[in-house]
Formats: sequence, structure tokens, C-alpha cells
Amino acid sequence: MTDYPNLFSLDGRRALLLGAGGIGREAGLALAAHGAEVVCADRDAATAKATADAITEAGGRASATEVDVTDAPGLESRLDELGDLDVAVLTAAMNVRKRLLDYSVAEFDRVVDLNLRGSFTVLRALGARMTARGRGSIIAFSSIRARTVEPGQGVYAATKAGLESLVRTAAVEFGDAGVRVNAIAPGVVETPLTSQIKAHPEWYEAYATKGALGRWSQPSELAGAVVFLASDASTFVTGSTLTVDGGWTAVDGRFTPPT
Repeated sequence: MTDYPNLFSLDGRRALLLGAGGIGREAGLALAAHGAEVVCADRDAATAKATADAITEAGGRASATEVDVTDAPGLESRLDELGDLDVAVLTAAMNVRKRLLDYSVAEFDRVVDLNLRGSFTVLRALGARMTARGRGSIIAFSSIRARTVEPGQGVYAATKAGLESLVRTAAVEFGDAGVRVNAIAPGVVETPLTSQIKAHPEWYEAYATKGALGRWSQPSELAGAVVFLASDASTFVTGSTLTVDGGWTAVDGRFTPPT
């Protein structure tokens, strides 16, 4: 019989947070609030520590470690040190907002290296360990840009579309071993990654009014989706992308015609 009162409980589980700032910080706080022990990992050691400290101050259990997901040998070594993990959340990403004709090969390589190659490295390393244990949930952050593109977002969008394909493939290949792999696709979220937009009021307002809810989301509004996919509430969910975009992808254009 299903234990409905504890459907979202993460008691006794260890979660790895790869990318501990912004959305990652809120995800870590939410996971800990539901009982998980959270390992906060970031290539910026100070960011990882700040999130771990915030979790501890809130009454949760957390530790911090420095990890660069683009460094495959380093990631493998750190995962060996960390031991068994039940949940992994990947939020690390970057963007260079330029039109394709203005993009340099070096900029392309930087974005692809973190967003796509880093995701492949994480899925490969965690997948090997979780399939060997026979359980686990991997949650990767995609974006609505995997499906909806605008000028200046082409390379970022391509990496997120590629990430979702990797997630679906990993879900198929890891499923027999009891490991679930899913993605979360946010809409516009107020994080350091979108500070460039917030600095332009017209641009910021255009994005706010595009979605059905008429506003930007806060990082904390993505945390519920993370807890859901990490918990037993989603035991039959894998290979999926959970869209959390305030209705952005449901709206056809920014203009509301008279009816």
C-alpha cells in the first residue's frame, strides 16, 4: 500500500547538487527541508559553501565541495569520495547572448562545453554508479529554449535541446536498473544568468507579459518540481521534461487580440 502521507519524504536519502547558486540554492533548501542530506557542489567553492551554510542554518544537513562538471576525471574522483547518492540535480549552465553571425568559435565551445558536454559527463558518471546500485533519480535543468528560440539564443537553445535528448536516452538505458532520469524546463527566472535582461526595463517587461501568469518566476518556484522528481511521488516518471514556465509555451505571441 502506498504511503501517501510520506509521498514527498526524502528521509534517509543523499542528494548531490551540481550548481549550487540561484535555482540550485533553492533546490538544495527544498530537498533538505524534505529530509535529504545535501552535498552542495559548485566550481566556485564559496558558492557551494554559502548554500550548504544556508541549509544548515535552516535546520537541514549539508556539506560543500568544489566540482567542475567539465573536468571528467575530477568529477569521477569526487564522486568516488562522496559514495552512494540517491538523487542528483544538475543546474550548472551558461549562456552567451549573440546572434549566430556574431558568435565566435571560442564562445560556441565555452557554452557547449559546460551545457552539453558537462551534462554528458554528469549523466555518464552518475549513471554508472546509480545503475550499479539499482536505484536513483537524476534531474537535469533544461529550458523552454529547447523548444522556443529567439534571436541571440541559438547556441544555448541547441545545448538544451541536446540535453533533453541525452536525458531521454539515459532514461531508456538506465531504466532497467531502476534509475530515473528527467529534466525540468523553466521559463524566465530571476537569476544572475538573466541579469542582463533585468537591466533593460522594456526587455524585462516583454518577457514578464509573454507568459500566462504575466510575471517572471523566482528560483524558489522551481524547487517543488525538484522535490517531486526526487521523491516517491514520481516513481513512474522518467524520460520526461517537466515544464515550469508560467504558461510561456502555451501562449501564442505577445499580442492579445480583441475577442
